[in-house]
Amino acid sequence: MITVSSEQSTDRAILIRMLGGFQLVVDDRKISDSINRTRQLWNLLGYLIAFRHKTVPQEALIEALWPDDRSEHPATALKNLVYRIRNIFCAHDIPNAKEMIIFYHGTYCWNNHLNCVVDTEQFEQLKHIADDVSLPPELRVERYLEAIDLYKGNFLPASCYEEWVIPLASYYRSLYFKCVYEANTLLNKLKRFDCIQTICEKAIIIDPFEERAHKYLIYALVKQNHQQEALKHYHYVCDLFYRELGVKPSESMRNLYSEIAKSVHSVETDLDIIKEDLIEHRVADGAFYCDYEVFKNMYQLEARVASRTGQSVFLGLLTVTNSEGNVPEKALLCKAMGRLLETICGSLRKGDIVSRFSSSQYVLMLPTLTFENGQMVMHRICKHFREENHLSDIKVSTTLQPLDPIM
Repeated sequence: MITVSSEQSTDRAILIRMLGGFQLVVDDRKISDSINRTRQLWNLLGYLIAFRHKTVPQEALIEALWPDDRSEHPATALKNLVYRIRNIFCAHDIPNAKEMIIFYHGTYCWNNHLNCVVDTEQFEQLKHIADDVSLPPELRVERYLEAIDLYKGNFLPASCYEEWVIPLASYYRSLYFKCVYEANTLLNKLKRFDCIQTICEKAIIIDPFEERAHKYLIYALVKQNHQQEALKHYHYVCDLFYRELGVKPSESMRNLYSEIAKSVHSVETDLDIIKEDLIEHRVADGAFYCDYEVFKNMYQLEARVASRTGQSVFLGLLTVTNSEGNVPEKALLCKAMGRLLETICGSLRKGDIVSRFSSSQYVLMLPTLTFENGQMVMHRICKHFREENHLSDIKVSTTLQPLDPIM
């Protein structure tokens, strides 16, 4: 039988946070996984709280803490960890310090007779309420927003590589993004676009590669008539996905260009204002760098002009590889691509156009050149890059072809 001390009958709540980092708070007393570097101590404490509604056999705890059986005397090591946790609680004057973890008949468990408020449980409860479609949309949104606010980051990030943490971290992250997207759907109907923007700005910090959150953010900016911010964020996302993942944004992401264009409802008749909006507000020195979607449109325009005037335009491709012809590792590739872009822009004319085609390639449009001159330009870029950058195991190869006029 588990006994409860007279101290435990008080209503002093123990606040436990595990989303974004471990923290236990009672009144003004606080402990967190930043006060002690012993990984296994916080690993054990997190496990007991995460499964606090279960009685955990000693063997299961040992398997969770030492899955590779590295400890020679695991039962003793486990007992020592529990002892050290209790001492930390005592050192920080946490009430009921020695009764928080209970050992009973070969099992350990968290003492649920204590008044505990755990953020993961609150998070699940709020989402469950918000998912009830019979509730008014405004009330559902409030519950979703409360759940989203509780999610401060991944579940127990200091223990993110522990086998038992990985599925739980994935589970709570999945619930978080479900809350984000369900809330956004309701907020869109309520035309609360500023709130969608706020939610998505946090969501892309949680996971910068969650494309759907980026799309909602761009959409919210457009709906608030922040077209330039929307366009700037679109370019940021395209560059991020090229640079870090080596992929292009999805077709639906690229279609946001048309959404931004459609969102301009006002009629402007002053050409001076229009020219001011169109002008390039920076020193126009070297080649024009643009997003690949813009590059495609400009290519198609050049193809139309070439079919009418017979003007020669060449398409160049610069590819970065290692000495074996493979894509370099990410950190080296990122450095090489940044420096190569500087070399390209510094080696070309103002009328030349450059865009990033993939994680390791730039595509160029070179008008009014002969094929021989185009080859000289490509060789000059490679020569300047080699002279200015001494990056080991980096090669730049080139390809040049004439543009195909639209007949």
